[in-house]
Amino acid sequence: MTTTTRTRTAVTALSTAEHAFKLLTCEPAPLVFDARPVPGLPDTTMPLDELRTLLMFNRYDSDTTDAVWRQLAHHTRRWGPAWVVGAIGVALPALTHLAAKISRGHARHTDDVDSEVLAGFLHALRTADLTPPRLWLRLCWAAWRAGAAVVKADDGEELPPDLPTGSRSPRMPYGHPDLLLGRAAAAGLITAEAAELISATRFGDALIEQLAAERGVTASVLRMRRRRAERVVAAAVTRGDLSGAMRPPAQRPAATAA
Repeated sequence: MTTTTRTRTAVTALSTAEHAFKLLTCEPAPLVFDARPVPGLPDTTMPLDELRTLLMFNRYDSDTTDAVWRQLAHHTRRWGPAWVVGAIGVALPALTHLAAKISRGHARHTDDVDSEVLAGFLHALRTADLTPPRLWLRLCWAAWRAGAAVVKADDGEELPPDLPTGSRSPRMPYGHPDLLLGRAAAAGLITAEAAELISATRFGDALIEQLAAERGVTASVLRMRRRRAERVVAAAVTRGDLSGAMRPPAQRPAATAA
């Protein structure tokens, strides 16, 4: 989990959740997580703020991360509101990091992005299938998609409220990175797997070493695939192939990247 945070000047959904988490984990009776069943964690119980610190500053493999989040998800579904607040609190450093990336360049939507990131994560925490691997990544993806939908909707407005007079060139790169990757995959320029790899490691919270281990390849191989796909996308952006008005398939270059 990333340690990146951002300074808040107003109350948002994420800052409110952080305040609630601090109350939940303060003495004399902080909410306690049983780490003993989780491989790779200390064989003890610990307050949730200590668990969050461990996850922030240590790189655990996917088995450990999945076990932590399966247990937290089970607690939120069975043991009520305190564990909902607790699980969200453990995730807050990553959620804040995601929301900051999504909000960049969209300051007036910061509150909405924070709310949607939190809502998307909470919905996934309550409903996601806990059996398949990469649970933490799937929870983060749900949060990212929910927050990104706010700025995508903003990009789709016919006229921005602060439209200046005079003409100007369209902004590059024609929308949100996830939107660009989706267009590139839909156009056949890169595979859907390559699009997910770029988004998960560049804009999400996934470690390329973790994904490489899960896919049975080396990290260097996965980096090479990502670099090749990114070059294809960058060239397409430069040509204008990924703008809103995409050319018919017959006119686009046939090159693909895995």
